Amino acid sequence: MSCTFISETALNISNTFRLLWEQHGTWTRITINSLVFNTPDKQANTDRLLRNPEDFENVFVKFYGPQLANQFNVLLTEHLVLAADLVNAAAAGNNQQVSQIRKRWFRNAVEIARFLSQINPFNNFGEWKEMLFEHLRLVEQEAIDLINSNFTTSTNTYDIMEEQILIMADLMTRGILQQFCII
Repeated sequence: MSCTFISETALNISNTFRLLWEQHGTWTRITINSLVFNTPDKQANTDRLLRNPEDFENVFVKFYGPQLANQFNVLLTEHLVLAADLVNAAAAGNNQQVSQIRKRWFRNAVEIARFLSQINPFNNFGEWKEMLFEHLRLVEQEAIDLINSNFTTSTNTYDIMEEQILIMADLMTRGILQQFCII
């Protein structure tokens, strides 16, 4: 029997990215609910969601420096703002606007995948693109379910999204551990 050990540093990096991605998914869901149902805490929830890219930046800066960390912040912020715009357009029934925003949202996902693959040779562009596209599909489905008052389906979609974002967290962690030879 052989054992594989993980260092405390590697475990902390994994836990950090799992937390950040978990918060990304959770605050996305909460904000979608706020937007769809126009809750009084809508601005507070949106503000908290938009803190997530800054939190990522604060971790990325340790590995990639301030310029690249800020670029990720900008890309992830755009991802979230476009998602909110998409939800608002869908809730208003503006299908033309939904289509336009959706195209920009998916282009942004390609930009994020490209960015991650350019800063880290262990990040595969195609794999990140596929993961991000799946994330967008799940977020969009969750919003549609809420708009249509399909609450059970929305909750089930969130469960799938939660698993998927943890896979993205692990993918990000593996890339960083490999790139910086952290065991």
